[in-house]
Amino acid sequence: MSSNPVAETVASLMPRAKAELAELVAFKSVADFTQFPRSESEAAASWVADALRAEGFVDVALLDTPDGTQSVYGYLPGPEGAKTVLLYAHYDVQPPLDEAAWTTPPFELTERDGRWYGRGAADCKGGVIMHLLALRALKANGGVPVNVKVIAEGSEEQGTGGLERYAEEHPELLEADTIVIGDAGNFRVGLPTVTTTLRGMTLVRVRIDTLAGNLHSGQFGGAAPDALAALIRVMDSLRAEDGSTTVDGLDATGTWDGLEYTEEQFRADAKVLDGVGLIGDGSVADRLWARPAVTVLGIDCPPVVGATPSVHSSARALISLRVPPGVDAAEATKLLQEHIQAHTPWGARVTTEQIGQGQAFRADATSPAYQAMADAMAVAYPGETMQYAGEGGSIPLCNTLAGLYPQAEILLIGLSEPEAQIHAVNESVSPQELERLSVAEALFLRNYAAG
Repeated sequence: MSSNPVAETVASLMPRAKAELAELVAFKSVADFTQFPRSESEAAASWVADALRAEGFVDVALLDTPDGTQSVYGYLPGPEGAKTVLLYAHYDVQPPLDEAAWTTPPFELTERDGRWYGRGAADCKGGVIMHLLALRALKANGGVPVNVKVIAEGSEEQGTGGLERYAEEHPELLEADTIVIGDAGNFRVGLPTVTTTLRGMTLVRVRIDTLAGNLHSGQFGGAAPDALAALIRVMDSLRAEDGSTTVDGLDATGTWDGLEYTEEQFRADAKVLDGVGLIGDGSVADRLWARPAVTVLGIDCPPVVGATPSVHSSARALISLRVPPGVDAAEATKLLQEHIQAHTPWGARVTTEQIGQGQAFRADATSPAYQAMADAMAVAYPGETMQYAGEGGSIPLCNTLAGLYPQAEILLIGLSEPEAQIHAVNESVSPQELERLSVAEALFLRNYAAG
């Protein structure tokens, strides 16, 4: 890689990139304003806007999206008649969870064992820095050969859909020939990967009521219907004996024909405890990328400490259902709600409320942009061939963009490989990966312009 001028430029820019990522990570930009101050997110948005202006972007704007957050937009004009590429990242982050469980403070970028630790380092503040590095490298080596639009979302982790709705209301704003979503990741460190499918998702809140109020478990237990027990029955009905997801009417037999994911590698990536089995059937890739997966995200019930001997009158849960490409998220939501109704025992009263939804996504990996990226990654990662992987997570904006711009090619790359531990404590980014992917993105833009 060192004989390539673009790669040499990116390497020389890495100390600056680290300093900038440290500034960006320091903002507690969690877009849940019941937990974190709105001012932190607004300060992060301003940082991104200032960075774009410093790179010569025009029309830089803080977009007030319908969910009450801000996305940052900028446009960098290229040569006359050039193609337009949209570069996406998000500056909002997941909450840090248990701050005491972090080895170093979550909002302080810290180098340890060759990685940079901090909330958002990989997902997806590092993605913002990756785009900046790629553009700086091109500017230092003959110029940026395409028109570039950058959009940095402010609420991706909340799933509240602000940018999707804004894009639908202003369809010309994000229009591009190709869209690079910098919010995915390599299958493992050092293996260049594009993500060609994303699962969709739905979030459903369930409430079960059985009694006018809690009752003494000695006096009434044994005959009084316990709402918490009913809820546990419902949640158990969503899985087969082997742990496979079983929502009545929802196909769970899909198969994946791309990159293989061995059970041994998955156990290591997921840090499965010794002796604990994986759930589901089929290959690991089938389970992660081609089939639905239900997860109980939370339950409202009394904590063990301070619990009283009571039969519970009411209980709630938040249930997530990931759905593979080819399955309509709205239909999956309907099936999930019907399943919950059908499997609620003892005539208990049950209500379900959908609080979030995003469609699955499948890219056309045969398009010219994919060849341009494959050639770029071969240079950035000497001796490696670009791999095609799925992603079990959801990026609802992908489907919005695919619907608005059906002619646009969409590629997903990014810094969220397994060691990054995104959404968990001790999230980190590999600086080598940041460097190589920035080179790959720069060379992609050059290849794509020439193609």
